[in-house]
Amino acid sequence: MANTTFNGPVRSVNGFQDISISATTGAVTVDATFGATTSVTNLTTTNLVFTDQNHPTTAAINATGVATAAQVATGYITSTSASPTTITLPTGTLLGAAISATRGTVLELYVDNTAGASTVTIAVATNGILSSAAADTAGSFGDLTIAAGATGLARFTIMFSSATAYVFTRTA
Repeated sequence: MANTTFNGPVRSVNGFQDISISATTGAVTVDATFGATTSVTNLTTTNLVFTDQNHPTTAAINATGVATAAQVATGYITSTSASPTTITLPTGTLLGAAISATRGTVLELYVDNTAGASTVTIAVATNGILSSAAADTAGSFGDLTIAAGATGLARFTIMFSSATAYVFTRTA
C-alpha cells in the first residue's frame, strides 16, 4: 500500500478510520475513528493531554463541601448558591484515579457562578498544590474566588506531577 501526502485540508463526509491488518490472519482492526463523535483506542503514547471544551456533563455544587473526583472530572462545575460557597477539591490521589492521571496529565476545570448570588471560593486539598505562578490575590492567576453574576466564570488548570499529586492554577 502506498503512502499519500496531502497539502491542504483533508475532508470526509463519513469520517476517517485508522486501521491495522494482521500479517498472519489478514483481519482488519479499527484502531481509531475520527468523525462527529471521535473515539481513540489502543493508545500507546504516555503523557497525553486531552481538552474537551464541550462538557456534555456538568456538576452542580451549591453548598460548601468537598467536590467528588467525579464532579471535578466533568471539567465544568456550576453554582447557583445565594450564600458564599467554598468548594474543596478532592485529594490528588482520588482525582488522579478518577481520570487515570499520570505525570503530565492536564485537566481544565471551569467554574460557572453566573447564576449564583454570592461568591464561590475554591480550596485545594491534600496532594494539591496552589501554583506559585502568582499570589492568592484578587485578579491574579492565584485568585481562587469567583464572583457571582455576569463575570462569574473562571478556568483553572490542574496539572499532575504524578498519578497522585497536582498543581492547581487559575488561568482565566
